[in-house]
Amino acid sequence: MAADRPTADASSDEIIRAYFDMVYRLALSQTRSVPNAEDVTQEVFLRFIQKRSSLKSDEHIKAWLIRVTINCSKSIFMGAWNRKTVPLTEEIAFDTPEKSEVYFAVHDLPSKYRAVIHLFYYEDMSVKEISDALGLKQSTVRSQLFRAREMLRQKLKGGYDFV
Repeated sequence: MAADRPTADASSDEIIRAYFDMVYRLALSQTRSVPNAEDVTQEVFLRFIQKRSSLKSDEHIKAWLIRVTINCSKSIFMGAWNRKTVPLTEEIAFDTPEKSEVYFAVHDLPSKYRAVIHLFYYEDMSVKEISDALGLKQSTVRSQLFRAREMLRQKLKGGYDFV
């Protein structure tokens, strides 16, 4: 665990500050929309405050936040409002064209692949940590990472070695 992460007995404010960026980035990667990501982040931390007393360990808190973020992100797409609206295109500025291509290629992946790619590459989580957080077998996480990388290679036409 990172040294800057609070312990399980830290205050709710400290835990929210420590995990806010992780939750927001994961919500953004899942919803592909800044307003939806903000809504999901707010919902996750409201639920966290309600459930705080039942979360005992540092690992349990992080895994719980990841799981709830993914579930809340999925629920955004199930609501009647989302089924009856058309998404606006958001222009995101990138300092290099390569970052833009990779960003859009990752966001074109199905949700389950975006989640494992995001957690593995952006949150620096191990396969075991992802497995625990998502409630999947380690072999499933490895398979999803493999398939996601293959999809990215196809989308990016093999132009990047790090994919």
